[in-house]
Amino acid sequence: MKHHKAFRKFGREKNQRKAFVRGLLVNLIRNGRIETTLARAKEIRPHVEKLVTLAKEDTVSHRRLVMSRIMNQAPETTKLFSEYAPKYKSVTGGYTRILKLPARLADGALKAIIEFV
Repeated sequence: MKHHKAFRKFGREKNQRKAFVRGLLVNLIRNGRIETTLARAKEIRPHVEKLVTLAKEDTVSHRRLVMSRIMNQAPETTKLFSEYAPKYKSVTGGYTRILKLPARLADGALKAIIEFV
């Protein structure tokens, strides 16, 4: 049964995992697309979608919420509110896309690209 297995742990403790996911989020917002493993891409997708949804309404409280979720990264917050949010103003979801790549030769891990549509 799949009880109490709602998310991937990536072999890290809670605080390390939280920082790891935040780092991936910041890199995705900064670059617009990142190449990572499929499991990591699938894990950060809902976080990114929620951040873009928050950014669609430009208020002080939403800016503070976004900054608290991505480690007080002011340039990335500004980019999220100025570039990505206006682009998806009329869209209700599906702001990102995951493209599968061939497996990594070293360990056979499935690779993927996650990017903004």
